[in-house]
Amino acid sequence: MRVIKGAQEARSTILRHTPLDDRKLPSTAHDLIRRVFGAELGPTEVVDRILRDVRENGDDAVRHYNEEIDGVSPQAAKQPLEVPRDEIIQARSVADESLVEALTLAAERIHTFHDQQLAHSFKGFQNGPAGQVVRPLDRAGFYVPGTTAIYPSTVLMSVIPARVAGVTEVIMTTPVGRDGTVAPLKLVAADIAGVDHVFRAGGVQGIAAMAYGTETIPRVDKVCGPGNIFVTLAKKKLFGEVGIDGVFGPSETLVVADAHADPALVAADLLAGAEHDELATAILLTDSTELAGAVSQAVEAGLSSLDRSAIARESLEARGGIILADSVAEAIHLANDFAPEHLCLHLATAAHAMQHVRNAGCIFVGEHSVESIGDYTAGPSHVMPTGGSAAYASPLGVQDFLKVMSVVRLDQETVDKIGPPAAAIARAEGLTAHALAIESRLRRERS
Repeated sequence: MRVIKGAQEARSTILRHTPLDDRKLPSTAHDLIRRVFGAELGPTEVVDRILRDVRENGDDAVRHYNEEIDGVSPQAAKQPLEVPRDEIIQARSVADESLVEALTLAAERIHTFHDQQLAHSFKGFQNGPAGQVVRPLDRAGFYVPGTTAIYPSTVLMSVIPARVAGVTEVIMTTPVGRDGTVAPLKLVAADIAGVDHVFRAGGVQGIAAMAYGTETIPRVDKVCGPGNIFVTLAKKKLFGEVGIDGVFGPSETLVVADAHADPALVAADLLAGAEHDELATAILLTDSTELAGAVSQAVEAGLSSLDRSAIARESLEARGGIILADSVAEAIHLANDFAPEHLCLHLATAAHAMQHVRNAGCIFVGEHSVESIGDYTAGPSHVMPTGGSAAYASPLGVQDFLKVMSVVRLDQETVDKIGPPAAAIARAEGLTAHALAIESRLRRERS
């Protein structure tokens, strides 16, 4: 792994976030765009065309892009977009029983964690002249990516917080294979999590269908879920027209470690972060030259044993590395500036260092707090802010599916007390009708 010395060089190289729009597409993506659209288009232009097409043509557009982009066969593309309930039930019989048990355990832990979130969420109050009430969303939509690589854990981590919050209806869109089927394990996860309806709609067309609504797929109040650059751009463009959970880019793992850390465990966390995809970020920040060398060797030795070794290697070469900081305190400061999705503290004083962490999606405190367990069975949702957004955003949780409505309930005494200054402000702003509406309620005006 490359080694970078000092905070200044680190900030200008591997700790510099790349804007989503500036990321280069692989040649295969350019070939696909030319074939489908007959022109050289950038990602934003592709997203614009698909969104417009789905808004105007509904189900037909969804089927078209399922076939043209996702490779669904023409015959399979004609089948109903909604996955029948009996197909979801049948998925349990073909899924590996041990995996079903693992998903069930994960679901229980995710549910328990988010139950606690709900219990501590901001509650409504209605005492006095002003208050608020808290209500769940009516309908939430979840996009779950993947065909060859499937992510049943993402179904659980996304949907369960919504169910705990009390969302009335949950739908899911997902890409399908050439034969038009959804991976059984993904359907099992949807059933465990409590998804009401599953639809065959991949990529941008799936996002657009939930945002606009089609003949088959209902419009939702909020669109949630991770995806590739096209899905992420679609969510950005639709924000305001429909709620979105956040803009999620490639996975990020920062490890802060001192001389007491185990190089093998640090390397294991870096490799786990790098194998997500070629655009993932996996970085070690340390004040120990000896640890840096040992971790670099352990990473190189571990790469060959990975099923996704080529992906992990490309990630590490392009966006990974080791930063030699002057101190652990400086390493924490750099981590706060970067605001990573995952921050792993391999420190002798990890609990103390955690108190100085201000920006991260999730903090993994100590070498036993394995980030990869956080992805599956720890409890908190693994849908977390990326791209520096952890500086102002939070992991997906119950709060994302609750909304607050203010309540104003005044009696005559209160109107007489606070009405005159309100009318004075209204007249100062030139809003005469506002002032008259207030003054018509004052006791002296009616006597």
